[in-house]
Amino acid sequence: MKKLIAAVCLATAVSLISGTAMADSIKGKLGVTGKVGFISPADNNAEYYDNRTDTGLIAGGGLIYGIDDHIALELDLTRADFGSDTGDFGVTNISFGGQYRFALQQRQLVPYLGAGLDVLVSDYDENSGTNSDIDATVGAHISGGADFFLQKNLALTVEAKVVVAPDADITDGHSGDHAGNFDPSSFSTTFGIRYFFN
Repeated sequence: MKKLIAAVCLATAVSLISGTAMADSIKGKLGVTGKVGFISPADNNAEYYDNRTDTGLIAGGGLIYGIDDHIALELDLTRADFGSDTGDFGVTNISFGGQYRFALQQRQLVPYLGAGLDVLVSDYDENSGTNSDIDATVGAHISGGADFFLQKNLALTVEAKVVVAPDADITDGHSGDHAGNFDPSSFSTTFGIRYFFN
């Protein structure tokens, strides 16, 4: 049994070492990303008073395509859920953007900076049980992160992202009256994995 475990560990190490030597450009490659992390949302004035929000969870995934050695396009879809003084919020973010990827001597590690546009679709469940409507809004983001290649087609990724967007109207689910404003701006950190198909 010990020999079998040692053989598996050796095979894994050889696989990682051989993959590391080829971990460089994503030019012309299509990849898929999965990630999970934490979000620190902006406070808002739901129910017409300052409404403090809690740190929440964010998860999702997306696609990335390498245009050349430094430029990549990405499409992400994430969902964040977090509580507040008056109820629970959820934000679905459809994010379109690009990355500038830095080439280092250590080709296994690829840091990047990103920016783009975000379509933010939000919902609000009040503590009273009322489901209020929140208008969708468009914002922008900047991000920074790094990919650490384990193999030619497989990388671990970490990212910090700031989303800035205008306030969206909250409409009471029963009366249809204006019930405050929701600020979908946030700061998030995520950890995940990328797999490139070619």
